Amino acid sequence: MSLLHFATRRLILQVLCELGLKAPPVHKTLKICIAMSRPSSNMADFRRFFGRAKHIAIITGAGVSAESGLPTFRGPHGFWRKWKAEDLATSEAFTQNPSLVWEFYHYRREVVLQKQPNAAHLAIAACEERLSLQGRRVVVITQNIDELHTKAGTKNLLELHGSLFKTRCCSCGNVRTNYNSPVCPALEGKGLPDPNALDAKIPLENLPRCQVNNCNGLLRPHVVWFGEHLDPLVLDAVNKELAVCDLGLVVGTSSLVYPAGMFGPHVALRGIPVAEFNTEVTPVTKNFRFHFSGPCGTTLPAALSPHESEKTG
Repeated sequence: MSLLHFATRRLILQVLCELGLKAPPVHKTLKICIAMSRPSSNMADFRRFFGRAKHIAIITGAGVSAESGLPTFRGPHGFWRKWKAEDLATSEAFTQNPSLVWEFYHYRREVVLQKQPNAAHLAIAACEERLSLQGRRVVVITQNIDELHTKAGTKNLLELHGSLFKTRCCSCGNVRTNYNSPVCPALEGKGLPDPNALDAKIPLENLPRCQVNNCNGLLRPHVVWFGEHLDPLVLDAVNKELAVCDLGLVVGTSSLVYPAGMFGPHVALRGIPVAEFNTEVTPVTKNFRFHFSGPCGTTLPAALSPHESEKTG
């Protein structure tokens, strides 16, 4: 086994181990090769798999929400004021400057409240509802925290990174849904993305506080920040879905964020067809049977529309 093959296999085993998943058995003479043939863009071929699938897992990322007009905070233009998301989306940043971090998340909440699900969100939700009536299952595993899937009508949703519209108390740990606009009076009119905007420097006591049993603890956004672990209950649910799905879709994600970036490749390792829908190829594209290039709101509705084999009437 070459050094490249050995390193590749070791990476796969490490990722699967950390995800709590079993590696596929490997015969002594079998070589692990990640690179498959060039993914197909044959929609008719994909539709044959779709027509037979009983359990579809759809993994979505920021590219889906970008088509609703939400900033992705990735790439050269992904700044809020002078900071990138990874500068502020950390527990260290919140400890050092909770006012600034809350301004950032207040801005994001206010933007999302003005946006609507796009054709990709709606196609996924419609597909889930339609197939459920046929005894078939669709589950959405999303890295997004904007709840646009929920707004579109998706029911079977696993949010890997939490939600912009939930808060968690730093003192008692209570998690609550919160759609208040603004989150607290002190944040009203704050959070402008202008690089020249001055930090609000809101006093700690005026930031969002816990209202449960007079706790009054400082609230934080209930999202998974850089350096934090995913909720083990959510991750366990994801692993169970991926272990039994018979068709996978990877939609609007760069596949650069771990561990979500390995979900699709893991499904493909089981021999399950996986289709990637994205505006460009990604580091894991070569692992998939299909790749459909273009905006998800354009490619996905056709891919998930009723198949001729579906019962009607």
